[in-house]
Amino acid sequence: GPLKPEITITYIAVSAIFFNSGLSLKTEELTSALMHVKLHLFVQIFTLVFFPTAIWLFLQLLSITPINEWLLKGLQTVGCMPPPVSSAVILTKAVGGNEAAAIFNSAFGSFLGIVITPLLLLLFLGSSSSVPFTSIFSQLFMTVVVPLIIGQIVRRYIKDWLERKKPPFGAISSCVLLMIIYTTFCDTFANPNIDLDKFSLIIIVFIIFSVQMSFMFLTFLFSTRNNSSFTPADTVAIIFCSTHKSLTLGIPMLKIVFAGYEHLSLISVPLLIYHPAQILLGSLLVPTIKSWMVSRQKAQKLTRQPKAPVKV
Repeated sequence: GPLKPEITITYIAVSAIFFNSGLSLKTEELTSALMHVKLHLFVQIFTLVFFPTAIWLFLQLLSITPINEWLLKGLQTVGCMPPPVSSAVILTKAVGGNEAAAIFNSAFGSFLGIVITPLLLLLFLGSSSSVPFTSIFSQLFMTVVVPLIIGQIVRRYIKDWLERKKPPFGAISSCVLLMIIYTTFCDTFANPNIDLDKFSLIIIVFIIFSVQMSFMFLTFLFSTRNNSSFTPADTVAIIFCSTHKSLTLGIPMLKIVFAGYEHLSLISVPLLIYHPAQILLGSLLVPTIKSWMVSRQKAQKLTRQPKAPVKV
């Protein structure tokens, strides 16, 4: 159509989100985020190891139900996806969490996903298609890393102006994300051969929300243990980065790995539902998580303050 999503979405939209992030992020925060190895390991292992394995075990139980088998396979593809390139960053920023860590894990997880996601898809679902790693890597580098670096360079020259005007970076990213979701839905449901029964679709939507809530609660529990050493701001980034999945990388990757599959549209449906669902659920939880983070930070400050000596 006139929107030309093969150009505007694949290249311009994703690039705009990361240029926006590079422009808004303080360089010193991103540098400090690089050293937070424990947080990065937690996010990547949860996203690319625990998540797909847990979904696979869950699907063994669901396989005996009358739910459409291709939608169930689609659920497995959701589990195999890397962290998102935008939504987790936007929500982490909205709460006031560790945005630098969220951006680092989005970018790093995307690069890991280039290799690991296709391998996971082949492991759990199988496909004889060859995956052009070089072309995916180069596209990801040009749309994620380069815009982020350019944004950081531009920020250095207009830093004072940005501090004065405070542009609405969050609103801009949200608008671009809505455009990505709209065009992806149009692309999938324009297929005349798609065959969805209402029962399976409703159950899949319920499962997706249940999985998200359960995994967000799990990451919250793990990251707030007494020996975790994560700050409240770190926990916010962990909750969103560990449980969110990439649509902008996921759909093109599915099209590459499952090229020629007649049921590709059905396999794509759970990911198309998961993405807006994670944004909706995350947005609803922003006030609650923000309230928890602020109260936790205040409590930590009080415990660190030295006690006044008692006068006898």
